[in-house]
Amino acid sequence: MADAGAGGQGSRVRKRAVDGLGAALLDTLFHQSSVGLHVLDTELRLVRVNLLTDMVPVGRLLGRRFDEAYRFDAPQETAELLREVLRTGVPVTGFLIRGRFMDADGPLRSLTVSVYRLDDTDGRPIGLLAAVVDVTDRENAQAREKILTAIREGVGNSLDVAATCRAFVDAVVPRFVDFAVIEVVDDVLRGADPPLGPLDLGVPLRRAAGTGFRGLGAEENQRGEEDAPRDEVAGAGHPAGDDRWREAVSVPEMRRLAPRTPYALAAADLGVRVVRLDADTPWLEADPEAARLIEATRAHSLMVVPLTLRGTVLGLLSLYRCEGTEYFDDADVSLARAAGDRVALSIDNARRYERDHVIASLVQRRLLPPDQGARTAVETAHVLLAGRNSGSWFDTIALSGGRTALVIGTVAGRGLQTAIVMGQLRTVIQALAGLDLEPDEVLARLKDTADHLAQERAALPLGDSLQKEELTATCMYGVYDPFTRTCAIARAGHPGPVVIGPDGTPVDADVPEGPGLFSAYAAPFAPVAITLEEGSVLAFFTGSFASGSGQPSASMKDALAHPDAPLQDLCDRVVYALPAGSHPDGAALLLARTGTVPADHVATWQLAYDRTTPSVARELVRERLEAWHLDEETVYATELIVSELITNAVRYGTPPLQLRLLLDRTLTCEVHDSSSVAPHLRHARTVDEGGRGLFIVSQLASHWGTRFSREGKALWTEQNVKRAEEEPATDSS
Repeated sequence: MADAGAGGQGSRVRKRAVDGLGAALLDTLFHQSSVGLHVLDTELRLVRVNLLTDMVPVGRLLGRRFDEAYRFDAPQETAELLREVLRTGVPVTGFLIRGRFMDADGPLRSLTVSVYRLDDTDGRPIGLLAAVVDVTDRENAQAREKILTAIREGVGNSLDVAATCRAFVDAVVPRFVDFAVIEVVDDVLRGADPPLGPLDLGVPLRRAAGTGFRGLGAEENQRGEEDAPRDEVAGAGHPAGDDRWREAVSVPEMRRLAPRTPYALAAADLGVRVVRLDADTPWLEADPEAARLIEATRAHSLMVVPLTLRGTVLGLLSLYRCEGTEYFDDADVSLARAAGDRVALSIDNARRYERDHVIASLVQRRLLPPDQGARTAVETAHVLLAGRNSGSWFDTIALSGGRTALVIGTVAGRGLQTAIVMGQLRTVIQALAGLDLEPDEVLARLKDTADHLAQERAALPLGDSLQKEELTATCMYGVYDPFTRTCAIARAGHPGPVVIGPDGTPVDADVPEGPGLFSAYAAPFAPVAITLEEGSVLAFFTGSFASGSGQPSASMKDALAHPDAPLQDLCDRVVYALPAGSHPDGAALLLARTGTVPADHVATWQLAYDRTTPSVARELVRERLEAWHLDEETVYATELIVSELITNAVRYGTPPLQLRLLLDRTLTCEVHDSSSVAPHLRHARTVDEGGRGLFIVSQLASHWGTRFSREGKALWTEQNVKRAEEEPATDSS
């Protein structure tokens, strides 16, 4: 019995010791734990709270429900969580929620809540233990890392300055700030070099992007809601949101910095400025536009980050935080610096591309014909749509015999190098056109030039980025003859033309497609001669004017179905009919309305094939030129030219023989015969009795040459004309 009594006494001693250790452990946890401990009864009221809550007197917390002691952004969800643990006994750990103690100042904090049920010795629930840990710093660090990731992934993917800036503000609003504005030096937006720092106050800044979180100032809209809507002027949904509020938060399109403001100071010393804002902020009087913005958004803090790169200033980044959010801290400043460096580099890359685009566009436009001018029996008009593509080009070239060459082409790619290749091809084709070659021969020789350019590019050093850019180009070349009303056309990988008859019916011209100019596939080009009624319209086009299959679009055909309208109006109609955004890379359209040479501007004679023909031709020419009221000097020079050409044809050519005069901007003389033998200019010696005919012709004419056809050849000359001065009228009285 003694032993039993001793054993029972020992059990009681051990029990008291365990109870004492438990009480000591509980006191220690409540006094020294870094975790906020809360003991709740079955009604979810606080019965004990550790001393980490001394920011609010413990006495004010005891007896309150847990969701009353804290101001949670989701109080109902929190209460349901506690009741579920009390009912099931299944603990919840690490539940993330936003909240703060009642009446505590500042924004909501990031908290993790772990809840455990407390049972008595019989297993009946008697309350809950809620452990609360403030993880705001951890969450902020993770949020900053996500923001930097969003900036790295979203900013810099575009070579457009404005698009780059918009991508940045989309990445930081509302994840990091409630309102963001990027202002870029105005010249930088046009590709000019940025100024060296410090930034002069007189340099204009243009808003490249600005956006804010809808519902600014409304506490229920907390930063971090990934799918929260945005508004370019930040105001739709604001409690006081209306058009006046939108106007108040609108940032000026362009401005110059006011002195003695954070914006000016950041631009002066290129340092980040962080400012707490209130109604008494002194510098707001100097910048009423900023004051209006700050008042409308209820912003409480501002950070101004200069966008700098290699000692130059590209612009300013202004970041605002509003009610219900934390003030900027050192970690935020570090993030803003890193983000500013990223966006500055991306803006500079876009600026360099913009500069190249501006130069390429200038080169392209300088290379294109500034004025098509009048052409014999052909009226032309064109439209060139601006875009990033620098390689759409066209031309009209006056040829001998009143003919006109119509040319259109493309060089794939963007930038200065594309414009240079375009200029090279255009120059070559102008030179080839002057040789009076058939369209297929012109394209064959143009492709030889393209092959040579491709070989030069392939021979560049391996480190040259240009070597990796593949050359691709197309071209279509046509020659319209007003005397036969035919247009001979050949094409090299280019969409075929559209012919609109005088009745307005559009027809796709069936022109066989040859290989592209830089294609490795070698094949002959097949020309097609199309007979056109007078008043028909030929449409040569590139880019967005074609459908996906390369054929002319239905909208273009419909717009051109009015052949009597002025050609420039037809060009405009085609542009108006394009779907929105269908020509981002640029496009060109060339229209030509065909006609014939007026009968009173041309004279044609079939001549006999004998030695007396030159003298007969001189008499015919004099009679015609005098009827056209040309001056005596022109008449005499033309007589000599015709005499030499006819003499050559009689001596060395074969019948039939034809002489034609054409009066237009110049006077054209043509002598046709069926021989394919071409005469050559000789420089006769002093004692030679002949050989001076073509030399005399070359001195009297401004241009001369030989044109071959299936029927033979034609020697032609062009002269600048002078009208004979009319005799003054005499008074018969």
